[in-house]
Amino acid sequence: MSEPWLEIQRGDAPLIVSMPHTGMDIPTEIEQRLVSPWLARKDTDWWIEKLYDFAPDLGATTLRTTFSRTVIDVNRDPSGTSLYPGQNTTELCPTTTFDGELLYREGAVPTEHEIAGRRMRYFDPYHAALQTEIARLRSAYRRIVLFEAHSIRSVIPRLFDGELPNFNIGTNGGASCDSELTSAIESICATTSFSRVTNGRFKGGYTTRQYGRSAGGIHAIQLELAARGYMDEPKIPSPDNWPVPYSETRAASLRAPLRHILQTCIAFASEDRS
Repeated sequence: MSEPWLEIQRGDAPLIVSMPHTGMDIPTEIEQRLVSPWLARKDTDWWIEKLYDFAPDLGATTLRTTFSRTVIDVNRDPSGTSLYPGQNTTELCPTTTFDGELLYREGAVPTEHEIAGRRMRYFDPYHAALQTEIARLRSAYRRIVLFEAHSIRSVIPRLFDGELPNFNIGTNGGASCDSELTSAIESICATTSFSRVTNGRFKGGYTTRQYGRSAGGIHAIQLELAARGYMDEPKIPSPDNWPVPYSETRAASLRAPLRHILQTCIAFASEDRS
């Protein structure tokens, strides 16, 4: 049974593009308990589904949720284990924004029982669907690529120092993806005017780490984009200026290398077809 909040476009190329943080929907019973609907959507990966809207034309399978990450973050370890021990981050069901602002009114923070319910309703079906798509493509290819598409504001002092590079490639320190593919993506980034880093502040979230098994034919890589690369990002976001509307013209210079990156992922996986 398909979930109304889960959008899947199936393709036959050996590539899955996962977009777990593009949704904005928040159930009424949750939104009524929030300090601000705007704060609850502040950390959305804005317009990623538009930035990568060419992916199905390449034959890629795309997977995204329509609910906000404030409801539940499907890219967090459900056990509660931090992906970045010792560093600030947000929880499975976030209670603060990236900047540390409280999301819920006093006394309205989700209980453990509620979190378990959200996990059953949203997290588990999302990952079940992802596993289904991985199995489907692995039946046709010896190796596939799982590409985690993300974006974040360029300056968030609570999470990292200074300004984030434009391209933040994450492979869990090299454990989730073959170095050949990582190097190829780094080379594409190097041909642009955008800055890049590999396994810097962002090394890959739960999905990258959970499914990336290069020896098992699943190569998972996360690309966290600094939002300024495709949006006129304000220095201080507010309800009056954030998010900036998506502009195809503004995003064009970034979409070209992103297309090249996805094509490279497909070529890499297609070299070793069953």
